[in-house]
Amino acid sequence: MSTRTKPRVGPLASRLGTSPHLDVDALLDDPSTHVVVCCGSGGVGKTTTSAALALRAAERGRKVVVLTIDPARRLAQSMGIERLDNVPRPVPGVVGSAGGSLDAMMLDMKRTFDEVVEAQASPEKAQAILSNPFYVTLSSSFAGTQEYMAMEKLGQLRQDARKSGRWDLIVVDTPPARSALDFLDAPERLSGFLDGRFIRLVLAPAKGPARLMTAGVGVVTNTMAKVVGAQVLKDLQMFVAAFDTLFGGFRNRAQQTYELLQTKETAFLVVAAPEADALREAAYFVERLDADRMPLAGLVVNRATPALDGLSAEQAVAAAERLEPASGDGDQDGSRTTAGLLRLHADRARRVDREQRMQQRFQAAHPRVPTVVVPALSTDVHDLDGLREVGRLLAG
Repeated sequence: MSTRTKPRVGPLASRLGTSPHLDVDALLDDPSTHVVVCCGSGGVGKTTTSAALALRAAERGRKVVVLTIDPARRLAQSMGIERLDNVPRPVPGVVGSAGGSLDAMMLDMKRTFDEVVEAQASPEKAQAILSNPFYVTLSSSFAGTQEYMAMEKLGQLRQDARKSGRWDLIVVDTPPARSALDFLDAPERLSGFLDGRFIRLVLAPAKGPARLMTAGVGVVTNTMAKVVGAQVLKDLQMFVAAFDTLFGGFRNRAQQTYELLQTKETAFLVVAAPEADALREAAYFVERLDADRMPLAGLVVNRATPALDGLSAEQAVAAAERLEPASGDGDQDGSRTTAGLLRLHADRARRVDREQRMQQRFQAAHPRVPTVVVPALSTDVHDLDGLREVGRLLAG
């Protein structure tokens, strides 16, 4: 499995046989790293991780743009920007003496789709496509459109960066999908649908030998009209007729961006929470990246319960049980309070043990994946200082 950072193994990791440490700063400082993709299942902190990495890279001297696909729009708030949209906007308050900069944007999948149509089609054909009801549905809510447009926007940003030199690092927050694999699979599914032979066979006018199939096609078309409605079928026919010349371009650009993700200038970070489902999804993604020969930088385990010193869970429970019979004594309130704190300590110690066991199972199955564990913060991240703290924890 390929990795972008040189494993840095500390003495504790050596004793425990855990995975090598992920050196985040070495990754961000590497001038050959131009794209960092944060991926993982939903709700594991990809957006916060992406923003913190982008801010840290900028304050270490990189010219960064971060692309987020975050329906909660927390990124704009934490970066002090009134709004984020499909246009990269400078983030105020970035500090550092190395000349770095940070822009941020939020994917607008419909606007991105519209821009591609407007750039690739004549004004008349573009207007016919943009006003088509089937296209409006496809560009707004069709399964896989968001993932496809994230790939489109990444390709646009990389092309712009190469031409203008405006950015030397793009950080991508992948879409919150039910399965982390959707980010890689959906663009191919959508482009395959748009370029599908079945659609062309059923909806395109019969030509040449295809005339021999007119009767059969008519039966299929009539059946589809009954199922989806005649107007919907007509909208689809008009959309395919207008979109015909753009099919190849969509597929070619998706393929180019896919190939960009396979190059050495890209680094994937798999983000997970210390939970069974999230780590299982992370394992699937690590294996998929390896199978597709995409450069994996490492694993980020977010919001881990900080480890405790002192009593184990069993010792804390035993101490609490010794205190509780003393409730008949004069200091009942003090004994109860102390026993309650001991039981809270025991619950937290059990949680730490459970999380560590799950991480060890992942590490046993993927021993060469560099890993960094980020402890949970006591408060939500809502400003640049919060992002700086997350970045500091990511850097170990």
